[in-house]
Amino acid sequence: MRSAKERLILTAERLYALHGLDGVPLRQIAIEAGTANKSAVQYHFGSKDALVTAVLANRVDDLDRRRGLLYARADLQDVRAVVEAQHLPLIELGEDDTCYYLEFVEQLQRKSHPLHDLPASNRLTEQAYYDRVGALLESVPVELRELRIKQATAACLHICTDRRRSRELGEAVPPYGVHVSQLLDSLVGMLTLEPSRETTAALEAWSGETIGQR
Repeated sequence: MRSAKERLILTAERLYALHGLDGVPLRQIAIEAGTANKSAVQYHFGSKDALVTAVLANRVDDLDRRRGLLYARADLQDVRAVVEAQHLPLIELGEDDTCYYLEFVEQLQRKSHPLHDLPASNRLTEQAYYDRVGALLESVPVELRELRIKQATAACLHICTDRRRSRELGEAVPPYGVHVSQLLDSLVGMLTLEPSRETTAALEAWSGETIGQR
């Protein structure tokens, strides 16, 4: 049986995912979590911000443990293998119809970058992925690598969330195996594609502006 604190976290995850961070009174979370104390959020977490952080952190350790297992068996010199080890746990979470974490993170991204609110150990794990995959993008200018990694990570979240919404609406979606393989192909393509002449020119102009501001 889940504790009152765990029920509050999971209820908040669902309600914030469905209604937004500003659309749910703390009292409603307490009531739907089945707690007798209507001020249970304040009692267990102290504030709404602390509750939001708790919801964010609730699943991260499990995600990172799963990533660690995948990294242990992956070819760390292969971009696709590294991308799969990092993102497959989140892709899997998107298939759990009882989990609203992906939609919650989408809502949170409208307020701030979720990475900033994670515990230090989880931020280090995320940075290790940036460093690991960035080192494999030799054909991509250094100035573009972090941007591409951020964009690919965001794309993974939004694509998996859109798939969940389609399922909830009763719409047809590709089989899971096709979904995963095609998504990984797309993420690798985003990361490794050689920049176009237009992007190279824009990057050079940006670099020149940066140098001029120093």
